[in-house]
Amino acid sequence: MKERPREWTKEPEVDFKDIIYEKKYFDEGGVARITFNNPAKRNALTQNAFPEMHLALDDANYDHSIGVVILTGAGDKAFCSGADMSFESSGEYRRYFTAPVLTQYYFRQMRKPVIAAVKGYAIGYGNHLAYFCDFTIAAENAIFGQTGPRVASPAHGYIVSYLTRVVGAKKAREIWMLCRQYNAQQALELGLVNSVVPLDKFDEEVDKWCREILANSPTCIQIVKESFDQDIDYLRGTWSVAMMQGAPDHFDSEETKEAHRAFFEKRKPDFSRFRGMGEGI
Repeated sequence: MKERPREWTKEPEVDFKDIIYEKKYFDEGGVARITFNNPAKRNALTQNAFPEMHLALDDANYDHSIGVVILTGAGDKAFCSGADMSFESSGEYRRYFTAPVLTQYYFRQMRKPVIAAVKGYAIGYGNHLAYFCDFTIAAENAIFGQTGPRVASPAHGYIVSYLTRVVGAKKAREIWMLCRQYNAQQALELGLVNSVVPLDKFDEEVDKWCREILANSPTCIQIVKESFDQDIDYLRGTWSVAMMQGAPDHFDSEETKEAHRAFFEKRKPDFSRFRGMGEGI
């Protein structure tokens, strides 16, 4: 029988650049871990990170020795701060924006529970990933929040509306429309996370949750997960309508360009002129 590593070991068959993909095994079964590896930018996701993540998710899904998947970020300062905003053109931004759609397919097809292990910032797409996982474990330094309307990033459809299933409609609208940030304890009270632990106990807590899941019937876990995930299928039909009918030219608009300029200039964007309230109005 093949020797199973008891400590985190990189998969030898793949050479990822923007994620780290590892596995380890307890007596009860195996765990796969995907780490977003861009700590200099708070683990913001590059265009290359998405296909690497898809390959890792696919491998974990079809590896019968794996019973749980962990998503996490390199270092202690960030889980994922969303997209790497270094776009050179609106076309590049548009192409980048399609990547999360495909990611949702891999999440939906995943037959194993996925745990978001969050240390530091889970912002924008990072927050969305965390609340889409089956479980979210947060270190005490975790910070959650959306940025879409603040940076003119038009997340839409079930990626947005699924949050109502997690925290309720009023709080979901608050999170998405006001772009506030929430600390770990606030996130626990909202229902965004399952557990909050000190940083020095974090890995121990994640292992505990993995082992509890692995101790249960894998087929029953798969059936229960599928039952919950069927709710996503109901919501998924809203994906294309909201964006393509509501704002089909958004990526080429001056509003979007203003948001991107403000991001790189480290200032608040001025959206007032797009409401007829700018200079000279």
